[in-house]
Amino acid sequence: MSSLSITQRQMDGVNILDLDGKILIGETNRQLHEAIYELIAQGKNRVVLNLEKVLAIDSSGLGEIVASYSTLAKAGGNLKLVNIPTRVTDIMTVTKLYTVFDVYDSESEAVNSFEERGSAAA
Repeated sequence: MSSLSITQRQMDGVNILDLDGKILIGETNRQLHEAIYELIAQGKNRVVLNLEKVLAIDSSGLGEIVASYSTLAKAGGNLKLVNIPTRVTDIMTVTKLYTVFDVYDSESEAVNSFEERGSAAA
């Protein structure tokens, strides 16, 4: 049985993936990978990962988030992170990954940042 639940929803054209559980090597890592690739296949490339209920993450899980970021960028999109628990922030800070991502404290800030970026490019 999986220890990661992924719920997908939309807000203002941005896809939000609510992650609940652990992102570890193996099945949970593949679940995140498949969820991102499914969105891209549907032409949905603006994604926010809500990490509020992530209980644990390992190097494989961090690697999958980095890979998702890169894959979405290649598809002309972007990945943003929201509600990062302290234990995940600590790991991302130690690995220097915290500075790679756009990180927000609220969903509305993360979703609105897509619009700001789009209007700045226009």
